[in-house]
Amino acid sequence: MEARGWDSLDILIVNGDAYVDHPAFGGALIGRFLEARGFRVGMIAQPSWQDTSDLLRMGPPRLMVGITAGNLDSMLNKLTAQKKIRSEDQYSPGGEVGLRPNRAAIVYGNLCRQAFPGVPLILGGIEASLRRIAHYDYWADQVRRSVLLDAKADLLIFGMGERAVWEVAERLRKGETIRDIRDVRGTAFSLRKGEWEHIEPSRYVTDGKTVILPSYDEVKADKQAFAEMSRAFQFETNPGNARPLLQPHGTEAVYFNPPAIPLDTPLMDELYDLPFARAAHWTYEAPIPAFETVKHSIVTMRGCFGGCTFCSITEHEGRVIQSRSAESILREVRALRRMDDFRGVITDLGGPTANMYQMRCKDEAIENSCRRLSCVYPGVCENLGTDHGPLLQIMKSVREEAGVKKVFIASGVRYDLAERSPEFVRDLARHHTGGQLSVAPEHSRKDVLDKMKKPGIESYERFVEQFRCASDAAGKDQYLVPYFISGHPGATLRDMVDLAIYLKEHGMRPRQVQDFIPTPMSMATCMYHTGIDPFTREPVYTAHDMRDKRLQKALLLYWDPAHHDEAREALLKAGRRDLIGTKPHCLVPPASGKGALPIHMRRARGGSPAEAGKRKAREGNRPARPR
Repeated sequence: MEARGWDSLDILIVNGDAYVDHPAFGGALIGRFLEARGFRVGMIAQPSWQDTSDLLRMGPPRLMVGITAGNLDSMLNKLTAQKKIRSEDQYSPGGEVGLRPNRAAIVYGNLCRQAFPGVPLILGGIEASLRRIAHYDYWADQVRRSVLLDAKADLLIFGMGERAVWEVAERLRKGETIRDIRDVRGTAFSLRKGEWEHIEPSRYVTDGKTVILPSYDEVKADKQAFAEMSRAFQFETNPGNARPLLQPHGTEAVYFNPPAIPLDTPLMDELYDLPFARAAHWTYEAPIPAFETVKHSIVTMRGCFGGCTFCSITEHEGRVIQSRSAESILREVRALRRMDDFRGVITDLGGPTANMYQMRCKDEAIENSCRRLSCVYPGVCENLGTDHGPLLQIMKSVREEAGVKKVFIASGVRYDLAERSPEFVRDLARHHTGGQLSVAPEHSRKDVLDKMKKPGIESYERFVEQFRCASDAAGKDQYLVPYFISGHPGATLRDMVDLAIYLKEHGMRPRQVQDFIPTPMSMATCMYHTGIDPFTREPVYTAHDMRDKRLQKALLLYWDPAHHDEAREALLKAGRRDLIGTKPHCLVPPASGKGALPIHMRRARGGSPAEAGKRKAREGNRPARPR
């Protein structure tokens, strides 16, 4: 600040992540965007939450404080699906844990209210987006109210935020008060008693009036009301026809303007042309693991029209694909070449889904009026443009750029779209796969895939055959790495047994099994909490007990001796004792007797439960070893 001649900031950003000046990090992206519009912006990264001293280092900002918990929800960042503390924080120096508080948006909001009385507080980032309405919190196992109220913020910006934060900052600079700024798309604010009760509810989609959601008290007490709230919310996410929302919270209410208009290509280009240092802050002595993963990757687009129920990308980035131009992408490739540690390998060329680049509805009027929640489920919409041509040209241009040796596509590939473009599959296999390609069939059972809003397993199998043929034609020995989810709503133990049988029959031994994590606001989380499918309003089975979740996961790891005990338990519980044994169709060997694992293998993996118990008892009597 002294070097720039600044006596104060216009905007202070408080960030739960380490400060990495790279477009993949939300705090830096918003900071650079505002800086380019003439605002004096400062960043406080991972401040102490014991007092306000860290927050006050640069003094109170003139216009506002922006608060983000970081690139991940802070509870998801800290705890696993089994509610165990993660061993590493990918967004902290050296992966160190404990550098941000639980529910960071709330803690930072209340701390900033103490530090900067009278200064407008604006919440943003993915934690604010996904907790903006009353929501189920998996880690507390309770329904919590809007984060806007608990953080005591003046305004909440949901979605990617560039348009909204720009308008809010400009209006504050021109002298408007934060209480005057209530009509910005992509924002939410609180209303006091007497300010909201008279609002007339909407009766039909085109009347433009406010949709009144079930209140916080209702959704907390009644799971049916929670499901209806989730359903109503989902149908108001298309910026072209979304209506305002209002949700009462006791005597207060939270009012949600419609989502912001998606960025056009020139504005997307402008974002990625900003003068990022492309480095972590120079004061950090240890690397930031998440940055090491993405620093040589390139984002081509944002958004996703898949509508998978377990995913929250749509709720944050939107359903409309926003793509950069080819020129912008090539300028970033040249910027990568100027980095000292770049060796010619681009680790990823993509986005939330690699092969949705420049895909949109064929008719803007249809897109603006559409109420469909997925463009690809139950089948690919006839109005969706699925041409892979622009992406193929980008792939070719980037790999032919001087100084580039290899370009990988590591982002998820939507195989139901890919199978429509043999040329894309051919180039993917020939030029952009490093021996393995990750794809996500998630399950084999149609009824479970329906709850996920994913295509049938037949689509995956067709893509497998296409990719295998393309790899053979390229003279390469390459493999697909399939991802599967255990414990998803709708998946019973018998369903997981069927999936394990499918895996064995197809010679698959998955190492990537995601135990379902109910993240705030996703439709699968609604199913998990309520036991109701909000779309069909029918009952849905979900494994809630942690032991049941482990048993489901163990079945998919049937081939790993470390999981044999739990897999046997799961098979017995599912009534499938016939799958325990030494016959070709069996999933796991017996625990003892003929066909059991040799004693040296059991010892290598810790022995049987009884042996492990005896060993633990013996070791408990030994003196502790000095550290």
